[in-house]
Amino acid sequence: MAKTTDFLSNTRGKINNDYYTRQTETGTVLNHMKHRRVRRSEQQAANRGQMPNAGAMFRLFTAQKLYNSFENKAAGTSDYNAFIQVNYNKTVVYIPKDVSQAAGCVLANYQYSRGSLPPIRLILSAADVLSTNLNLGSLVIDANTTVAQFSQAVIQNNTDWKAGDQLTFFYAEQWVDSEGVPRATLQAQRMVMSRTDQTKLWNVVSALGYSSVNGYLGMSTALSDAGASWIHSRDRVNDTTQVSTQRLVVVNALLAQYQGDEAMLATAKSYGGINTRDMFLSPQSTMAELGMLAENDENPNGGSNGSSSSSGSSTGNGTNTGTQTGGNTNGSDTGNGGNSGGNTGGNTGGNTGGNTGGSETSGTPVLTISKTGSGSATVTAGGNAVNSGAELAENTEVSISVTPATGQTPTATLNGTSVSLTESDGTYTGTFSMPSANATLVINTGSAEGYGDTN
Repeated sequence: MAKTTDFLSNTRGKINNDYYTRQTETGTVLNHMKHRRVRRSEQQAANRGQMPNAGAMFRLFTAQKLYNSFENKAAGTSDYNAFIQVNYNKTVVYIPKDVSQAAGCVLANYQYSRGSLPPIRLILSAADVLSTNLNLGSLVIDANTTVAQFSQAVIQNNTDWKAGDQLTFFYAEQWVDSEGVPRATLQAQRMVMSRTDQTKLWNVVSALGYSSVNGYLGMSTALSDAGASWIHSRDRVNDTTQVSTQRLVVVNALLAQYQGDEAMLATAKSYGGINTRDMFLSPQSTMAELGMLAENDENPNGGSNGSSSSSGSSTGNGTNTGTQTGGNTNGSDTGNGGNSGGNTGGNTGGNTGGNTGGSETSGTPVLTISKTGSGSATVTAGGNAVNSGAELAENTEVSISVTPATGQTPTATLNGTSVSLTESDGTYTGTFSMPSANATLVINTGSAEGYGDTN
């Protein structure tokens, strides 16, 4: 705080969000603003962390004038809101605060349209060449193929296509700038079906997304750190634009760095951390390692910053020999730092009269979660995210949601027994009840290779 009589003497309010002035009887006072560190629950942190990249992907599509791509939206719902709704907790990518502020973007398989026209099925080969289910009949596209010839082949050999329909090919590329920020660019190539247009097809669009692949429409090259898709649209039927439901197909080596629990925790830390008092975190890393606890946080289980262990050494028959250790990891009478830690660690061992190791257990079964594959999966209970190592009461209903890798069918097993997963709009969900004993859940989200339908 400082008094001023110069040009700031008549100033009131904030200055650059770091200082503010106020008027007193003796003059203008300049104060430094204290910025409160924001902490969220783990679920809030997960929600907050996935929104910036979803917004960045939406902007890529709208920059290509992809409007009205979601049919039958509720009144007052924008395309952005619809985009978030169909991708929230299904295509999950976490980017930390510095990447978000630098307008970074990581390509992932976001759904970008939803409508009444039949979806164009997308097939990714083992060599990462993307093609469609649009049958070209006997047509082999080359430099002399006209728009009319291409249109005739599509209309004749595929249902629900007619003259005047638009076919748009999207192609996105992933790259990293000189400062290490992930960047993405997207281009769109559009053509309208016409039985009479004699313009060369490749003068309107490029061979990149308009080539023949074994008799079907496909790409001329393999995907590598890139994404692609086609969309079918029909303008103004009953004053409504009809579209096919489509998702971007992505082959991106960078993507794995921004998905999963570690990416979520790193992103949460960049936004202020997780409120560890209220939410359970995976035990693989301590809070100090994750940087989630403030330097002067009160330790609720021990004396001054002494960690309280739930195990206490018992050296007698029913006597209390482990009191007041306050942060000793075995509860033996060797330290000081508070009765709370000692009573937790020591009394358990002493009062139980020689219980081996004096360990205190809650009896609540523990769920271990193992995720494999290049898709994404979330596990929840009671609306909250569940991480590996969580203690869940017997018969707690646990939900699984999986967005598999392109063209893959995910699987889930609990203690080796299959958990039934039901598919809806590209997402597979299932539930199970927590057993009475410790359990292991294994989720295989599939790899990014092979045959697939992204819709």
